[in-house]
Amino acid sequence: MSEINFTPLKNTKVFQPIQVGKNLLSNRIFYAPSTRTRALDDRTPSNLQLRNYDERTKYAGSLVVTEATFSFPQAGTMAGVPGIYTPEHTKGWKKIVDKVHENNSFIAIQLWNLGRLDNPKDLKAVGLPYLAPSAIYPDKDAREEAEAANNPIRALTEEEIHNQIYVEYTTAAKNAVEAGFDYLELHDAHGYLLHQFLEDTSNQRTDKYGGSVENRARFVLELIDHLIPIVGADKLAIRLSPWVTIKGMPGIHGDTHPLTTYSYLLHELEKRAKAGNRLAYISIVEPRVNGSTTLETKDQTGDNGFVEDIWKGTILKAGNYTYDAPKFNSVIKDVENDRTLVGFSRYYVSNPDLVQRLKDGTPLKPYDRSLFYRKDDWGYNTYPYEGQTEEEIEAAKNRKPKPIGAKA
Repeated sequence: MSEINFTPLKNTKVFQPIQVGKNLLSNRIFYAPSTRTRALDDRTPSNLQLRNYDERTKYAGSLVVTEATFSFPQAGTMAGVPGIYTPEHTKGWKKIVDKVHENNSFIAIQLWNLGRLDNPKDLKAVGLPYLAPSAIYPDKDAREEAEAANNPIRALTEEEIHNQIYVEYTTAAKNAVEAGFDYLELHDAHGYLLHQFLEDTSNQRTDKYGGSVENRARFVLELIDHLIPIVGADKLAIRLSPWVTIKGMPGIHGDTHPLTTYSYLLHELEKRAKAGNRLAYISIVEPRVNGSTTLETKDQTGDNGFVEDIWKGTILKAGNYTYDAPKFNSVIKDVENDRTLVGFSRYYVSNPDLVQRLKDGTPLKPYDRSLFYRKDDWGYNTYPYEGQTEEEIEAAKNRKPKPIGAKA
């Protein structure tokens, strides 16, 4: 992979201010959520994460969305992923938020719940059940893992659904407010729990949370309605991926077309906006990517144009915005409506000063996907560069996640 050369964007709308909720951003680029598993074992954010978000907010007025963060223990068992459900988590995140604010930039936290994509063996090890909207495995491997762990999948009860909405997510939201986050984003994409409720392939309930489009959207809409008074509508957001066909999600191949499902959801959110509760933004995954896979044009199955037609608020879009370099016409075009921001993730990992580079036309350094999920600093904060010495590489490998403020 080589560097990406492109025309400077400093004289385009990309570098004109834009309002998101109550905040005025200096530019229309954001750091899309990028899970990189560098938290402490107890899910408290680490010193490595502090440095990561600090370096990516040096261009004043920028927006970063955190890596997906567990909102309570049942939400996920994946190692290295941070949480926001204990006082220690909250204190750790507050130090990161304070650093971002010192840089005069803004930060959103993304709340994550894996649902049926969690590991049944790991759940069993900590005494937790393997839960989903319906007792439907995402694939054969998940079934075999659950059976081997003697932790078969089962459907959430209505009581458990209500407990998530009114207790678990409430605690996470209040902690996020205490930590000072500018926005709270619900992860309703890429096949995880909220997404599982929306799709008829993964949700075949017969109660009020399943069946019709209205019922399948009920969980997320009730959750949003509950969180608005806690967080404030202008600080609340949601991420959607209408077209993905990963992790058991059907995309256009399901019984209900994505346009039907997501048009309804967006209409409901716009209805709330017109009643005085407009969310800070809707974050949409572009059909140019399918999870972590970049798609050729011929393989793309949808178009997000309908989102802008229905939702009249701010939109965040992410998904391979480097495909048309050096002109970056897609970036320039998508921000023209004065209510869209475009996101980068992989190239933000390898270019912490990405916003400044986009402004000046400085080439983007390539990333190395094989380093994304390590447990040390190699390929995270000290990104590999040509000519790096063995001593520098080993030093990065020896820097492990530690409590914020601990000596490196």
